[in-house]
Amino acid sequence: MKPIIGLTGGIGCGKSTVAEWFVELGAALIDTDVIAHEMSRSGSPAMQDVASVFGPEFLTGDGALDRVKMRQLVFADSEKRKQLESIFHPRIRAEVMRRIQQVSNDAPYILLAVPLLFESNAYADVVARSLVVDCSEETQIQRVMDRSSMTEAQVRAIIASQMSRSERVNRATDLIDNGRSLEHARQQVLALHDHYTRMGSR
Repeated sequence: MKPIIGLTGGIGCGKSTVAEWFVELGAALIDTDVIAHEMSRSGSPAMQDVASVFGPEFLTGDGALDRVKMRQLVFADSEKRKQLESIFHPRIRAEVMRRIQQVSNDAPYILLAVPLLFESNAYADVVARSLVVDCSEETQIQRVMDRSSMTEAQVRAIIASQMSRSERVNRATDLIDNGRSLEHARQQVLALHDHYTRMGSR
């Protein structure tokens, strides 16, 4: 079995960039956000359940998930968020396990990107190590505002809804400091890639 590394970090910490570097070095990537987006498309079984539980008004005209409307609802109501998670999480985990079995033998290890890795605890029995991408809260806020139309208050609300930075860092097996230069972060990726590759060869 190839080593499976759980990749996580707060919003705006640069998980996607770090994941791309690992893939360039030869790692296999399974991204639960990508799977969730695929399951949010028109006609999927998950969308049928969303319409049944929340009402058809939470789908767009073509039958895909209305992300803006749903985000507003689940941020304001934790019970609604749990209902949404109960629709998506089991399906996402099943798809993750299917994709793990399909990873090429050429990949020395698997990077499993899960934004809420520690919060959900759904992959504790799957990952051998956890890798947290970290940066300051100020950097997170600026990056998210630069790439989206969110206000500072909206970004802060998302950060507040996630596990605290200190707890995430404390729970990490491995850590990448992504608050300085890209080159500084990339050197950490190279070192960890070597380490994970050696794990995979044992």
